[in-house]
Amino acid sequence: MSDKRISDAMENALNAQMMQEAEQAQVYLALGIWAETHNYDGLADFLYKHSTEERNHMFKFLEYINQRGGEAKIEAIPAPTDKPKDVTDCIDTVWKHEVQNSKAIYALTDMALAEKDWPTFNFMQYFVKEQIEEENLISDLRDKLSLATKEKTGNANLYSFDRDLNNAPQDSEIALQKTLGG
Repeated sequence: MSDKRISDAMENALNAQMMQEAEQAQVYLALGIWAETHNYDGLADFLYKHSTEERNHMFKFLEYINQRGGEAKIEAIPAPTDKPKDVTDCIDTVWKHEVQNSKAIYALTDMALAEKDWPTFNFMQYFVKEQIEEENLISDLRDKLSLATKEKTGNANLYSFDRDLNNAPQDSEIALQKTLGG
């Protein structure tokens, strides 16, 4: 008697997404290497950490497939071909990969809904939320890079100004005390 609690189609789709997460990890790793060899240590660290995060996502899919009675299947991961020409191109490549991954996550979520596979639908909610966060993070990086890049704004100091404001204290005890009558 089989204890498989996902359809064959869902098992195949989850396995495909698991391998896409593994491929994403490799892309981030390759981009991290590029950044490090071009002396962008902060960017390299960011990309290396995201490589690890994508690998962790791969394991979440692997564990879920096996827990639902399916079988996770590891296939070959294509070698990353992304060779950015500069930091902007690197960040744009990350953006494209995240948008592509979001579409795949949403398709899996739609599939779970159509199959009325509520455990998988629930499992996918983690990744839906994760992709919203990732897209927001990368979009913010693109905006910050635009501020920091002279050729795009004509004033690279806007980036430093924005960073300083982000770290500035946002409350004033004196004003607060006056408001409260203290």
